[in-house]
Amino acid sequence: MDARFAPGADPAPAARRLGLSRPYVLTIATDDRRKNLEKLAPAAAALARDGIELVWAGDRRPYFAAAADSAGVRSLGYVDDADLPGLYAGAQAFVLASRYEGFGLTCLEAMACGTPVVASNRAALPETCGDAALLVDPDDGEALTRAVGIAAGDAAARGALRAAGLRRAAQFSWDRTAERVDALLTSVADAHGG
Repeated sequence: MDARFAPGADPAPAARRLGLSRPYVLTIATDDRRKNLEKLAPAAAALARDGIELVWAGDRRPYFAAAADSAGVRSLGYVDDADLPGLYAGAQAFVLASRYEGFGLTCLEAMACGTPVVASNRAALPETCGDAALLVDPDDGEALTRAVGIAAGDAAARGALRAAGLRRAAQFSWDRTAERVDALLTSVADAHGG
C-alpha cells in the first residue's frame, strides 16, 4: 500500500477544493453499470436525513455502459490523485457496491486512511477486505443502506471497522508483495534446478 494513504492524511485541502463542507460518505468508481452506483440512492437519502452527504468521485467513460440514475449521490467528477488520501481520510465511511471487482484497491486505500468500509460481498472484495469491512449483497438496497448507516454513524462499529481496516491494509504493502513474489520465483527456480 502506498504510504501516503494513512490515517494522518489531511482532509482539509481536498475538502476545500471539492466543496465538501458537510460530513460525507465516499464512493470511488467509474460510471459503469458493474459499479452499481444506482443502488446507493436509498443510502444517500437516508444519510441526508442525518446531515451526511454521499459523494461519488469518478468519471464517465464512453466505452463503459453508463450506470442508471443514482439520485441523491453528489458527483465530484474526476479527483486528482494527490487529493485521494485526504478525501478518504475525511470520509465518515467508504462504500463500494460493485457487482464485480478484480481486486478492490479503493477499499484498501480507504482502510489505510482509517475509514470504515462497506463493500459488496461478491467477486474479489470479500477476499480483499477480509473481516475488516461490512460485506453486503450489492443488489439489496436495504442491506446496503443499513450497512452504510452503521459504518457512518455507529461509533462502536466505526471504531472496530477502523482498527480492523488499518490491520488489513497493513498486510498489503508493496514491500511485502515484492518479498512474496521473490519467494515464489525463488521456489519455482529451485524446483526446476535453476
